[in-house]
Amino acid sequence: MDFRLTEEQQFYKDTVRKLAQKHLAPGAVARANSDGYPWDVAKLLADNGLMGITMPEADGGQGGTLFDAVLAIEEIALACPRSADVIQAGNFGAIRTFSEYATPEQKKRFLSDLLAGKKVISVAMTEPEAGSAVTELKTSATPDGNGYRLNGTKVFGTLSDEAELFLVYMRFGPGTAGIGSVLLERGTPGFTLGQKTRFMGGDAWQQLYFENVYIPPENVLLPAGGFKKQIAGFNAERIGNTSRALAVGRHAYNVAREHARNRRQFGQLLSEFQGIQWKFAEMAIKLEAAQLLLYRAAINAAEGLPSESETAIAKVACNRAGFDVSNEALQVMGALGFTEESIVQYCARRTRGWMIAGGSIEIMLNRIAGSIFETNTRRKAASAAE
Repeated sequence: MDFRLTEEQQFYKDTVRKLAQKHLAPGAVARANSDGYPWDVAKLLADNGLMGITMPEADGGQGGTLFDAVLAIEEIALACPRSADVIQAGNFGAIRTFSEYATPEQKKRFLSDLLAGKKVISVAMTEPEAGSAVTELKTSATPDGNGYRLNGTKVFGTLSDEAELFLVYMRFGPGTAGIGSVLLERGTPGFTLGQKTRFMGGDAWQQLYFENVYIPPENVLLPAGGFKKQIAGFNAERIGNTSRALAVGRHAYNVAREHARNRRQFGQLLSEFQGIQWKFAEMAIKLEAAQLLLYRAAINAAEGLPSESETAIAKVACNRAGFDVSNEALQVMGALGFTEESIVQYCARRTRGWMIAGGSIEIMLNRIAGSIFETNTRRKAASAAE
């Protein structure tokens, strides 16, 4: 077993790092404190082939692997944590599920603008009464001629305030077998958005309302029975969440390490205090151990979508490591780390949010337990919902 990157992977990693350090590192703190989606970053990354990394070249993608996308999001986050959100939006989230299951006609209509960084797509999954229990969603589509009428509401959607296209999880009929998804464009009659609200990490979201929204047949992504495919695609989103959490934690670690090397108290550098040294030793162990689990999940997905159990294990490890390290880095920096002049407080807030987003830590532990005892906790939950 070789833990080293291949020459090609190392070259790719170095190339992304040079781009990120030159163009993104200088404005990292300002971006962290800015509102709105960084469209200038989206264009830069699109122009440099960092959108659609895993998608086929025939679809306008780069034809790379999931591991390539992980290396890219890590290097971008190490230079500018906020810019890593663009890599997520262009490679891991709703766009990955869309590219996996969309028809050629759907790709022709929407994918080019998404990969060019001109538009973003948002997944509309969570509802007021259906969070972790996604099988309990109530948003429904009823037949109307050749199409459907969509009714319901969605909450907590990442990029919902900026997206022009929404991937809406809904049900065509009862039970898990009735769940599918449709594509909905902003501005469609009957589709409205509520007041803009912010998460603790700074991201904005808006509640989505669907009142007899007509969905033409060509906007159905996955019909009834598509739930398993949607969840399988969502594992790729979790790899992006996992990668960002760990890389943002490492970003905070790097900032705090430089602070400890230069800050003097009681006549000596902070890095000379054994208590501080132990903090960094513990942080390094967490980062390195979580990274191996992340790389295993990404590399083993070379032939398709990532494994549910390996993704769950990596997500728990990286979410915890990212937040714990960011939190300790903030503590090392004291009041300076707690101010908006430092990006470390931003790292702590963002990594805390990813312990909820993309499948909470507790839900991931259920997935892991299911693989240990060869049970399917989701199937039990789905059966109960039916």
